[in-house]
Amino acid sequence: MNQETVRSRIREIGIIPAIRVSSADDALFAAQTVTDAGIPIVEVTMTVPGALEVIEELVRSYPNLIVGAGTVCDVETARRCLKAGVHFLTGTGLDLEIVNLAIAEKVVTLPGVLTPTEVMAATKAGCDFVKIFPCSQMGGPQYIRVLRSPFPHVPMIASGGVTQQNAVEFILAGADAIGVGNDLVPHRAIQRRETDWIRELVRRFTTVVKDARSRLASFAPEDHAAVVR
Repeated sequence: MNQETVRSRIREIGIIPAIRVSSADDALFAAQTVTDAGIPIVEVTMTVPGALEVIEELVRSYPNLIVGAGTVCDVETARRCLKAGVHFLTGTGLDLEIVNLAIAEKVVTLPGVLTPTEVMAATKAGCDFVKIFPCSQMGGPQYIRVLRSPFPHVPMIASGGVTQQNAVEFILAGADAIGVGNDLVPHRAIQRRETDWIRELVRRFTTVVKDARSRLASFAPEDHAAVVR
């Protein structure tokens, strides 16, 4: 799966489930359940015990699944993730060493950024997306609108505090995708192996994103600009 395909699929799917759990078995269950339910993309955070082995297993078992590594905090970890076969790298902050490595290896990168200065730096470095994190704590959808105004062509992913209740507003504000953790893959549902619970949440989130995008598409160009502003 090449870089352009991964980039296009992230835009198309519009949801990145972040898996941050306490065991490799839990991570595999969560990833497999989300994938089977209809979101063929997962972000396995490096805080998961055995995260690299989880990534290798998912890449091997699900050839059509986009597997990313999250909370990648240094270039050595990034190299190990690339060796494991990840399709994208992300973290909570902007590390240009990681960005440059991903670009050199033709792997999608979406670093965590917050300020306009960081958005500019990430864009100048050649990042595929910028992940606005922690988004909700900075004003939620309104903060995306504020950033979208001076950066209309920068692909943005809203992450941090995205829920069923506010997901539609993030998309309407101009987010190309949303990153969702516990609200999509609840720890209790994972621990209890409640597949139907997670499948229902997948259905709800995918419906929300689809409906929000339909609303955007129905606006005239000038109205669309007003919405995202």
